[in-house]
Amino acid sequence: MSNNTNSLPELNLRVILIGIALSVVMGSANVYLGLKAGMTVSASIPAAVIGMLTLKYIGIFFKNSNPGSILEANQIQTAASAGESLAAGIIFTMPALILIGIWQEFDMILTTVIAFTGGLLGILFMIPMRQVFIVSNQSNLKYPEGIACASVLEAGQDTGDTKQANSIIKGIIIGALFKGLISFTGFLKSVLEFAILRGDRIIFFGGDISPALVAVGFIVRLNIAILIFIGGALSWLIGIPILGNGLEYASNPLDGAWSIWSTKIRYIGVGAMVVGGLSSIYKVRIGLVDAIKVLKTSNASSIEQDRLGNQRNISSKSINILSALAIILVGSVYYYITQNAGIALLTTIIMVIMAFFFTAVASYIVGLVGNSNSPVSGMTITAVLFTGGLLYIFGFSGTEGMVATLGVAAIVCCAACTSGDVCNDLKTGQLVGASPFRQQIMQIIGVGVASLVMAPIMQLLHENTPGGIGGRELAAPQAGLFASLANGFFGDGDLPWDMVCIGAVLGILILLGDSFLEQNKSYFRLHLMPVAVGMYLPFGLSTPILLGGLMAYFIEKQNRTDSNPDISLQNGILVSSGLIAGESLMGIILAFIAGAGIKSLNLGLDPNLINIKGLNIINSKPILLSNPIASSTWVHSISTA
Repeated sequence: MSNNTNSLPELNLRVILIGIALSVVMGSANVYLGLKAGMTVSASIPAAVIGMLTLKYIGIFFKNSNPGSILEANQIQTAASAGESLAAGIIFTMPALILIGIWQEFDMILTTVIAFTGGLLGILFMIPMRQVFIVSNQSNLKYPEGIACASVLEAGQDTGDTKQANSIIKGIIIGALFKGLISFTGFLKSVLEFAILRGDRIIFFGGDISPALVAVGFIVRLNIAILIFIGGALSWLIGIPILGNGLEYASNPLDGAWSIWSTKIRYIGVGAMVVGGLSSIYKVRIGLVDAIKVLKTSNASSIEQDRLGNQRNISSKSINILSALAIILVGSVYYYITQNAGIALLTTIIMVIMAFFFTAVASYIVGLVGNSNSPVSGMTITAVLFTGGLLYIFGFSGTEGMVATLGVAAIVCCAACTSGDVCNDLKTGQLVGASPFRQQIMQIIGVGVASLVMAPIMQLLHENTPGGIGGRELAAPQAGLFASLANGFFGDGDLPWDMVCIGAVLGILILLGDSFLEQNKSYFRLHLMPVAVGMYLPFGLSTPILLGGLMAYFIEKQNRTDSNPDISLQNGILVSSGLIAGESLMGIILAFIAGAGIKSLNLGLDPNLINIKGLNIINSKPILLSNPIASSTWVHSISTA
């Protein structure tokens, strides 16, 4: 990587404006994707590519022949990825208040404050660790995604090639068109599914038509895609026939399948995910110890770095002041939502300790395995269980207990997501010769701007998407899990604990199976969290994800003779990122249009335009196979993160 960059422009008005715009766009897209499928994608590389293209065309438009520098593009992706990571932290937690019924609509101010303070604390807590995690630990921490982003920036700077950006743009157009055809014109169905009765058992199969989900499968690759599908098959193809009595749904087997899944089967996924979350923390226990060791030396290192010119951080004094203000603000929020000074003080203390601790964990793990593989779900599950258990021991209960628990989880999740992204971006910056101080400023700007749009977008989608959050189209996976856990601690406790226990036992068996595969150095691994996610997802989401994984596998197989087969997948990954962004942004646009009173565009199509053996492909009415069936509108899912 080139380090001869001190004379290049880095932070200016156009960089800030483009970074703000992409932070909003990427953050918004991940809000939609996360609510729909329970997973988000990293924005670093797509934002870097789009940033370079935007800078190039701005230079052409103003005829100044300045295509933008590598440092400017890096600052743009820094702000954009900060917005994307914040989206994950918010959508994994705050919708739980809607699902529990505590909120009927999102509190704009509270959600914004929680998003901003959580993201800000993740940035501020990570900065003192930069010297040890990034500068002094280069042999142990490889930062695969940070290095990949730096490589993309270097390649774009050297060649000036726009093919990468064109790939993203093509993906955006295709994804947007598909979403429009499906959700606005009714020209395509969004779901193809059927259920039939065999004896007293329901047999189900289905799949969603979604370019974004295919793209997700392409990005996560075949191993993870197969595991998600296996989880879906365990729930829908095996669990429903075994645990469900279909005779009471003889007139409508499809509704019966959804009812059995929503009341029983998905809670097997809850049990498996809790085990998976805790096991993910256990697996990185060595990293936890190393992270704690880092904390003992980070303060001295950060003070030294404050004075190192282009490689300086935001000053320690500024970090301390901003952190104190953020903590006070969070404490005030906790008091406002609980109206209990004792619980507000206790949760604030818990929040600070856990946010700081998991910031170190997330930063270290990102260096080991990349931002996409950071066990954020495990950290948040741990936060929920620890906070809920502690509050329960202290005698807190009911609504105030649930709100306080979820409030801690939201801050911790935002801090963990953001800190991991910050660490990744700072590694990229180190490789291309960027100023850490300027990157940290852009990260704060990205988080600040993105926090302003999180609540409005979630409310817009909740009001104008059929079924709202928690419905068929916006399953709010992680939020469903955390709502169940909080309700188990402080609610009526009316959870199907037998199903939860079955899931926990199944999770342990899967862990044992994966341990066997690991010992035998198997290429294929049986990671628990993707399987658990698949169990908690609608089966329709699993099938396009599997298709995307298969596409990635065959493309890679065709290019194995290359010296670096991963290069052959780069274009596909960029197209996939575009597909996700296009479908997600079109989903938000359609929600906005629906809010204005325009629900759909009537093309005057024959409702029986295309039928194959009774399976209606284009019509938006319920699909017919051998029995009249109707689609359910209630479903929950969960994420791999």
